Amino acid sequence: MASSTELNIGQKLNEGKTKQIFELVDQPGLVLVQSKDQITAGNAVRKDQMEGKAAIANKTTCCVFKLLQESGIKTAFVQQHSETAFVAAHCEMIPIEWVCRRVATGSFLKRNPGVKEGYRFSPLKMEMFFKDDANNDPQWSEEQLLTAKFSLAGLSIGQCEVDIMNRSTVAIFEILEKAWATQNCTLVDMKIEFGVNVKTREIVLADVIDNDSWRLWPAGDRSQQKDKQVYRDLKEVTPEAMQMVKRNFEWVSERVQLLLESQASGRVVVLMGSTSDMAHCEKIKKACTSYGLPCILRVTSAHKGPDETLRIKAEYEGDGVPTIFVAVAGRSNGLGPVMSGNTAYPVINCPPLTPDWGAQDVWSSLRLPSGLGCSTILSPDAAAQFAAQIIGLSNHLVWCKLRASMLNTWVSLKLADQKLQACSL
Repeated sequence: MASSTELNIGQKLNEGKTKQIFELVDQPGLVLVQSKDQITAGNAVRKDQMEGKAAIANKTTCCVFKLLQESGIKTAFVQQHSETAFVAAHCEMIPIEWVCRRVATGSFLKRNPGVKEGYRFSPLKMEMFFKDDANNDPQWSEEQLLTAKFSLAGLSIGQCEVDIMNRSTVAIFEILEKAWATQNCTLVDMKIEFGVNVKTREIVLADVIDNDSWRLWPAGDRSQQKDKQVYRDLKEVTPEAMQMVKRNFEWVSERVQLLLESQASGRVVVLMGSTSDMAHCEKIKKACTSYGLPCILRVTSAHKGPDETLRIKAEYEGDGVPTIFVAVAGRSNGLGPVMSGNTAYPVINCPPLTPDWGAQDVWSSLRLPSGLGCSTILSPDAAAQFAAQIIGLSNHLVWCKLRASMLNTWVSLKLADQKLQACSL
């Protein structure tokens, strides 16, 4: 939803082919990104006005950044301001386009003769291009990027920063690929840019991601492509042709909103043998919430009230919502095994072990009769993560949060190592 707040817009900081960047006088560290009704191709060798493109592009970018931010990806996006503009953190842009490819097409085929269109890259193919319109944005190697020794907003771009951008590009592509798959659309390739936040001096995804930024093939069929390639391929720019291009852009902007929704549901039901286990269960619930998973806490004992345990089980089996049961029971864990033997839904044991008898108690969760398939995970956070991984198989929003969490863990370790190395020098 667009913000109704009036902004005190200052001087124009930058202008590109399809957008303008303005300072916000009353909000240091933030800028306004204003889209233009202009479409270009071949570094603006072809350039046309397309009425309504600014609103279409802004809507697409805002939805994409919301999806990425809600997943846990760090971006410059703050909020949508109007139909044609959004507020972002002020960044000094790193002059590199990061291109990530799942399917070989376009310029890759020209630079790699012999590779057939449609070749599928697994793992993803990464490329980088130096932003230099005069020289048609030449492809760069990692060595060239490191040798350039860019310094932006006080941050030097070295090996650690390059590695972070490389790893982040892959994660961002995979998140958007997973999201577009829910609309039966193949994300063929994508280009993005990073900037250094002038306030925090950290690398974030910046610029825009709109229909100029990727190739999208509905049902994996190139003939149905909906992205800017349709404009690039025009032999002649006519009013009728431009209307077709606009309809494609509108098609994407309408469906990109659906990426923020999940058609699949799911929940976690935590069964505790006693309220003395409440603190342990609250940790599971908190971790579930971080993945966007509803989590319900119930108290029942399979030893003292097996009929009530099975009644509660039936309550959650009966409404058709995919459910993961987590059994929290200390001492002799009958709860998890009894649940596992009486439901086809996944059951996770997460016993609250104590220092005195924990080593003995855990065997009631590990040594199970044949025919039972419940897993045992001791950490509350890890039990919630495992539940999220199961639900994420059918819910792309949960999967996206998991994927972003993997990236953020990797980045934190990378930065910790960099800091340690700097202290050792």
